[in-house]
Amino acid sequence: MSQFSLKHYQEFKDVIDNYAISERAYRILKDLKLVLLIGPTSGGRNTIIGHQLSTGKYYFIVSDTTRPPRVNDGVLEQNGKQYWFRDEAEMLADLRSGDFLEAELLHQQQVSGISIRELEKAKNEQKIAITDVDVEGIHNILKAKPDTVAIMLLPPSFDEWQRRLTGRGFMPPEEQKRRLETALKIFQDGLKQSYYHFIITENIEQSAGIIDSIAQGGANPHQGRALEVLNQLIEQLQNKLANPF
Repeated sequence: MSQFSLKHYQEFKDVIDNYAISERAYRILKDLKLVLLIGPTSGGRNTIIGHQLSTGKYYFIVSDTTRPPRVNDGVLEQNGKQYWFRDEAEMLADLRSGDFLEAELLHQQQVSGISIRELEKAKNEQKIAITDVDVEGIHNILKAKPDTVAIMLLPPSFDEWQRRLTGRGFMPPEEQKRRLETALKIFQDGLKQSYYHFIITENIEQSAGIIDSIAQGGANPHQGRALEVLNQLIEQLQNKLANPF
């Protein structure tokens, strides 16, 4: 078991299994615009979020986590930037009070989730809250806040996506396989759920403009052809995963 195993694992499990957000949290969520981005590695999430933040119209939601900061590319993660690094007891108390939009128990090692505290900041600043999430996170959030805008970012083609992925530098085969398997799970969820808006990430300015439009209740010009792109991505991804790495 990891050296970062949770001291209060069973207590976290119990409260998350039966989690309900507070009335105060529901009041904060009311009339708050929340945009969630989901997509594969090298799908453009970080670049697009950075662009949206630069406009001053968006507020980036930083999740809470019980795990300690890590070193990424030689730089230690900063509190309030990558995550809010929380003490287990504090985070457990907030969960029991219903002060999270959603939270997940990950591998018996950590709990991570979106605090209502962050959403309240976005609302007070009259900005659109935005963040990126995984499949389970998006499911949980839509249950609590059904008017959330869920956007799935799709590469224009499988070959272009692979070019972007390999452009990140060397990746061990096992890590590459894990990321492709996660991508397949994401794409397949796109076929199953009716709430996704699809954006084909051909260029940043175009994608950013479409997100602005969707967030304001406008049209999405990519929605019509997205299903064809999505099915092609799934088929080629399944073929790649079927062959040895």
